[in-house]
Amino acid sequence: MDTIIFDLDDTLYDQTLPFKKAVVKQFKQTFTDEEHTKLYIASRKYSDALFHKSITGEVTTVELQTYRITEACKEFGITISYQEAIEFQATYLAEQKKITLFKEVEELLEALFKEKKQLAVLTNGEKAHQTMKIKQLGLSKWIPEDHLFISGEIGHAKPESEVFNYIEEKLQLDKAKTIYIGDSFENDVVGAKQAGWQSIWLNHRHRMPTTLAQPDKVIYHAKDLIEVFRNDYSLID
Repeated sequence: MDTIIFDLDDTLYDQTLPFKKAVVKQFKQTFTDEEHTKLYIASRKYSDALFHKSITGEVTTVELQTYRITEACKEFGITISYQEAIEFQATYLAEQKKITLFKEVEELLEALFKEKKQLAVLTNGEKAHQTMKIKQLGLSKWIPEDHLFISGEIGHAKPESEVFNYIEEKLQLDKAKTIYIGDSFENDVVGAKQAGWQSIWLNHRHRMPTTLAQPDKVIYHAKDLIEVFRNDYSLID
């Protein structure tokens, strides 16, 4: 394999951590770790449901942000006001500015960089917001700026074929020698397989597949990435 492309959110870092910290700070109700994770997954579900409308401008970013936490809370019998949803998002953003890479991901990036593999990131989201997270994670140590692809800048989003075609052209990659790693089955696995890339599904939230698309590998923890690349792809000494 010559090219390895990563999703960003909840693939390179644990997105539940800033979410959980924001929940603890904003809500009086006490959640177990399992409930925190379920609330996070519900929030992602509602975010995904409106994401493409936010790309087209049918809904604003603020509308998406307030909708996803409001609707997720409803699943737990919690009603929050619009202002509370705004305050939650502000707290969530502040916590996102403290994110760090999964330790195992940092090791993998370092190993692949030393092997001179072509590395890139493809993430859905608004340019300024995703750029902030990319900088916080220090990805420029391994990945050049022109290999950092954000849907809000491209004008197309995963799993649309246009965004994968755009990257193929920009990187002049061989799709048969390209691996995409991500946590979202719908956006990452389906999108990559439709493009003819290989796909590693980092299913650490134990979600269920939504189509018949088949990832090439399924792993359940970031620590498994090193072993996959060492044993199955022989890309790491």
